[in-house]
Amino acid sequence: MKHLAYIFLLVFLTSKSTSGQTFQITGKVVDQENNSIPYANILLLQASDSTFVMGTSADENAFFELTGVVPNLYLLQASYVGRGSEPRALDIAKSVSLGALIIPLEANNLDEVVVTARRPTLQRLTDRLVFSVENTVVSQGSSWDILRNTPGVIVNQEDLQIRGQTATVYLNDRKVQLSGQEIKDLLEGFSGNNIKSVEVISNPPARYEADGGPILNIVTSKNIVPGYKGSINGSYTQAVFPKFGLGMSHYYKTEKLNLFANYRISPQKEIKKTNKGVNFVDDTNSIFSRWTSNYDQVYRSQAHNASFILDYDFDDRNSLNFSSNLLVNPNRDKEINLGAQIRNGLNQLDSTFVTQSTGQSDNLNLAFDLSYVHRLKKPGAKLSFNGHYTYYDSQETQNLTSNYFDNGGAFLRNFGFDTDSGQDIQIYTGQVDYSTPLGNASLESGLKASSIRSESSLDFFNFTGTDDTIDASLSDNYNYDENVYAAYVSMVKNWDKWSMKLGVRGELTDAAGTSLTLNETITQDFFEAFPSIYLLYSPSDNHSFSFDYGRNVDRPKYDDLNPFRYFFNESDFVEGNPRLRPSFSNNFNLNYTLNSEFFFDVYYRDNGKNIAGLVFQDNENQTLVDLQQNVQGSKSYGIDFTVSKGIFPFWFLYAYTSLFHEEETFLAVESGNQEYTAEVDGFYGYLANYLTLSKDKTLTGELTMTYFSNFLFGSFISDEQLNLTIGLRKSFFNNRAIVSIAAEDLLERYNPTYTSRYLNQDNFYKFRPETQFIRVGFTYNFGNFRLQDNQRDIEKKERDRLEED
Repeated sequence: MKHLAYIFLLVFLTSKSTSGQTFQITGKVVDQENNSIPYANILLLQASDSTFVMGTSADENAFFELTGVVPNLYLLQASYVGRGSEPRALDIAKSVSLGALIIPLEANNLDEVVVTARRPTLQRLTDRLVFSVENTVVSQGSSWDILRNTPGVIVNQEDLQIRGQTATVYLNDRKVQLSGQEIKDLLEGFSGNNIKSVEVISNPPARYEADGGPILNIVTSKNIVPGYKGSINGSYTQAVFPKFGLGMSHYYKTEKLNLFANYRISPQKEIKKTNKGVNFVDDTNSIFSRWTSNYDQVYRSQAHNASFILDYDFDDRNSLNFSSNLLVNPNRDKEINLGAQIRNGLNQLDSTFVTQSTGQSDNLNLAFDLSYVHRLKKPGAKLSFNGHYTYYDSQETQNLTSNYFDNGGAFLRNFGFDTDSGQDIQIYTGQVDYSTPLGNASLESGLKASSIRSESSLDFFNFTGTDDTIDASLSDNYNYDENVYAAYVSMVKNWDKWSMKLGVRGELTDAAGTSLTLNETITQDFFEAFPSIYLLYSPSDNHSFSFDYGRNVDRPKYDDLNPFRYFFNESDFVEGNPRLRPSFSNNFNLNYTLNSEFFFDVYYRDNGKNIAGLVFQDNENQTLVDLQQNVQGSKSYGIDFTVSKGIFPFWFLYAYTSLFHEEETFLAVESGNQEYTAEVDGFYGYLANYLTLSKDKTLTGELTMTYFSNFLFGSFISDEQLNLTIGLRKSFFNNRAIVSIAAEDLLERYNPTYTSRYLNQDNFYKFRPETQFIRVGFTYNFGNFRLQDNQRDIEKKERDRLEED
């Protein structure tokens, strides 16, 4: 607790430091429609010759403050993305509160309330890249379409990545607390017309949790018009099996109250096929047994997702927000059918076996979030409080039976068992944040405490036959308790053509994991600091250079800590690791931007002892285990080039290419614990064409292509993959109804083969989900549907460590 006291003292002293200047200028930056413009640049110039005196940036609420202004005649101007307000003459003899500086951003052409599409823009801010898509051809798709087309984002299967790291999705700075596939399904039901911009934060600043990697923050448009609106949306997807989705949203706004309610049901039947092969070798590395197996995994589910949000403004300075999310996936059926052949070193058939595994699971994920914001009398200063609770419950049963046959098909033996597993997780967090302008700088600071308790169990019973590695002794109960106390301070300062942001976050962790069966407890007690720095230099409107550095932590997921074994068959299983430790990474980025159209990025990332899922073959017992492990070292570096440009008025082009190197050094546990380094040099390319196909701009099209040469996945290296996608979207009745159709993986080359071949390891697999499909979507808006809603999700990194299949 000594470290925690130091953190609290640091934040307290920093927040007490204030400027003692005599005169100050305060105000707010808005556009011609009175919409706030956060982070606009503020310039104070000499009235006599327009020379620069001082400058600052507006905060996230568009407020600004200049202090230390000596008496004189000045010109004050605000600018944003190449546009500026009219210079305002000021005769400073005392402190001045201006009201609003108006920047006339590009006007929307209105024709019977139909908004004409513009071109997307990119802007490099101090700590993030902002992709503005409001009223552009890009926004004509779904929220998912916008995310996967955002500059710097790589789509690897259904995983959104930034420079090889999985990105966390936020909505208005609220974390979307769902698994990768669920995020995709959810965002495909949200219209891109409500999105103002997407922020790519490759190095999250100190105010964000140190746990986790890069962030994709969706910022929705704002509107002050009261009224009611609603929508219904549905989708039909034809892959191997048909899939459906149906949802509705309701939004009501008054002067003080905002209400939002959303519900979606997604009945699905899907198949995932996997081909595996293992060559078991002897001490001379000669193959003595070849195993090949084909898995057909069929899932049936009917997930329900509901959310409710209440915003209430007591007055101009006090507001309250209550959010609740509920995800229920009852009676989810899983059936795995496996057929395997075992051949000798001469590739002659030795025996075969078949395994059938059936299971059913029930999952419940419930979250409540309460926030209160008090805006202080000082312009731009505010104090906010947040409390959060998550309850997660998962129950699953499994019945597994294997039958073995000789090379002539005669029955040899059988083996089977049942399992009953459960996991119960409760998360409590409390947080307080304080932000204030300080002269031509601004300060943020905050405190947070979180408490997590996880209780897990796994029971083996009803054995049929015997096996050397599976018996009732594998049953276990595992409890994990974690408390994290954190504090942060961050400061932003702007001057002339420079902008700088410095921050540090400190976290004190106290955790213990206990295996009741083994009577073993593993503890973690440590304090770590996470500094961050951002520098931006803009010599002109057409050129900018930036550098950023950040240190982060990756904590193990709760499920990965469970010391349990989950079996596909007796010889192929996944095993958790209670000895996993958090890993710490250092991230460096250097960027150059030309005309806000061409972006060059060089990065280096030391991932430290990263947590990886590593697959090892036991040549003696002829088994294959997927084991979570801290590697010995991990690093990656590369250079990215992005073009975001309008070719013709009807054609917008976005291209993203990346040359990268990745490597991980780990202990090969089935090779005498030798250190081995897996590495790869790869290329990623993405090309997107957005086309406006009708004069009234109600018909749009999209043609995209994705190429991956290869990449590193634990000890595996993938071969190349290629995805070609085409889509059309048509709106009717002034955007009240929207119909879309899309076809993906047209060439059927999106699923690569993963190969692990080193020392005495020789195995591969090819995972084939239903990536080739045609999807038809429909949305109908009713009420005053041009309102923008207050939809958001709950931002808690602790919830991100919940993991579902």
